[in-house]
Formats: sequence, structure tokens, C-alpha cells
Amino acid sequence: MKYMLLIHSGAVDEQGGAPQCTVEDWMAYDKDVRDAGILVSGESLADLVTATTVRVSPAGERTVTDGPFAETRELLGGFLVIDVPDLDTALDWAARCPGARDGGSVVVRPVADFGG
Repeated sequence: MKYMLLIHSGAVDEQGGAPQCTVEDWMAYDKDVRDAGILVSGESLADLVTATTVRVSPAGERTVTDGPFAETRELLGGFLVIDVPDLDTALDWAARCPGARDGGSVVVRPVADFGG
């Protein structure tokens, strides 16, 4: 079954990175996921200042604003889609993710299969 791991950082440093995780932490996790043969896809997201939010009103009018500007300090840093046997295995991989440390979190959601 496929699961998406949405990786949120609890805080960012001056360079826009998660201070609780080193590049080596991420490289080791990426290698583990690849070596386990469970990686379907994954990407890190560019700096938050490059984000744009689009909203459409009930009347169909589009509003575009710079950034997400959510009322939270948590930032979506990237995602992985993994293919594992069950939710418990997905949760184990999420717990191993460097992004889950020190105020960060990893949201685990099953990927919908519409039979197509």
C-alpha cells in the first residue's frame, strides 16, 4: 500500500533548513528508504519565500498571494511516497525520518487508489 509522508519542520534556520537535522541525517535516511526498495517518489521543496497561494471564491474569482503565511511556525519541507505492506510499517518509517525530530512532524496518509 502506498503512503505519503508529509514532512514538516518545527523551525528553520537562517538558510531555510531544519536546524535539528544535518545533511548527513537526510542522506542516511534517503539511502535507507532507497535500499529498502520502498521509495515511490519524493521531493524537497524550495525555500518558503518562493511559495504562492491560490484561492478561488465561490463566485470563481481567483486571488493569488505570496507565500502560505499560515498561522503556524511549522513549514512543509517535502514529501515521500513509500510503498509498504501496512500503516504500522509506514509509521515506523515516519518515526525514522529526521524531519520528525525536535518539534518537526511527519504526517502519514494513505494514497487513494481509485482502481484506474
